[in-house]
Amino acid sequence: MQTPFCFPASARRWFVSSWVAILAVSGCASAPPVETKAPPAPPMVATTAPLAASAEVERSQKFARWVAGFSASARAAGIDEATLHLAFDGVRFIPRVIELDRAQPEFTRTIWDYLDSALSAQRIARGQDKLLQLRSQVDAAAARYGVPIEVLVAIWGLESNYGSNVGDIATIDALATLGFEGRREDWARGQLLAALSILQNREIDRAQMVGSWGGAMGQTQFLPSNFLAYAVDADGDGRRDIWGNVADVMASTANFLARSGWQAGQPWGMEVRLPPGFDFARADTDVRQPASLWANEGVQSIDGAPLPALDDSSIVLAASARGPAFLVGPNFRTILRYNNSTSYALAVGLLAQQLAGGPAVQTPWPRDVQALTRSQVMALQTALNARGFDSGTPDGAMGPATRRGIRQYQRSLGLPADGYPTLDLLQRLQ
Repeated sequence: MQTPFCFPASARRWFVSSWVAILAVSGCASAPPVETKAPPAPPMVATTAPLAASAEVERSQKFARWVAGFSASARAAGIDEATLHLAFDGVRFIPRVIELDRAQPEFTRTIWDYLDSALSAQRIARGQDKLLQLRSQVDAAAARYGVPIEVLVAIWGLESNYGSNVGDIATIDALATLGFEGRREDWARGQLLAALSILQNREIDRAQMVGSWGGAMGQTQFLPSNFLAYAVDADGDGRRDIWGNVADVMASTANFLARSGWQAGQPWGMEVRLPPGFDFARADTDVRQPASLWANEGVQSIDGAPLPALDDSSIVLAASARGPAFLVGPNFRTILRYNNSTSYALAVGLLAQQLAGGPAVQTPWPRDVQALTRSQVMALQTALNARGFDSGTPDGAMGPATRRGIRQYQRSLGLPADGYPTLDLLQRLQ
């Protein structure tokens, strides 16, 4: 999405809706039970409702001031008054967007759990049906940009379940909310300005400009800036409609990949078998060499066929050394530019492979390995740092620094240096 990888809104009714919400809260609050030997406790509403109302009004006023300030900067950047009124006359603050932006789930999923869903039999069957139904639109995009039809349909399937779930949050509202909240204000302001440009170009109505809580829009979830840069009017109707026009969706997605480095005629990668004694620390996208050199080291395809002629390829382990291994090339890294997640990029490649009638992953996943929670990952990072194995600032998220620290610790124990966090490693460190 992109990664890897939402805006619109409405503000005339905002003040009224805020007070309606307040009145609803006041009317639904209940008083505590009455005790027989003492007077009833005063209802909580008596003290909390005025405070809540005051906070709501204050936030509404601050949000209105932020919108006014942003409008001034957008006006200076060339956004006309008609577009500003269209975008902001009914703009509203969405608390749920902030909740989702700040949410960091304690429990994480293993890649096999993710792929079980991403590559379900239902998703594969539906994708194959879509290929048959929409062959002309998909073929046209594939031929124009050199991206295989199965890759385009795989991204479509993962991003919106083939257009059935594009999100329902107004893009303007979501981005204004994120900009006002401030954690990512610069990013949100840039995306909001891009969204205003889309409205000003009359490429979509405000009410139809919907998507995810984070600003991604349409059937393959483009951020507004990516829409401006890569969206395509494939059928010549004068609009780049990534919400409802499949031809535009496919061409826009293919254009994004082509301009991000997709190499026509090359596979994204393939599952491989590693030789005995392989140094798992070299299974990293930063370690690149021709596939012929990997073959010389004993790396083989699962079916025994020659490795593809990739000049700049890497070995990727999605789980521990006990799980499947993949040889990936430049096109895998291009998918990462769409969504910077190894799990996502593998899902796109493997779904495309199965849409084309190819095999599923052959090597069993280590399903007995338990995923660490964010708290456990943070404890692991802290313990690694304490032992002198630098894993960066403990934050509960796995990144390159943490994997390097784990590999160094694994080497010190004589274990396969696959950089994979496990409960056993955590317990050893503690």
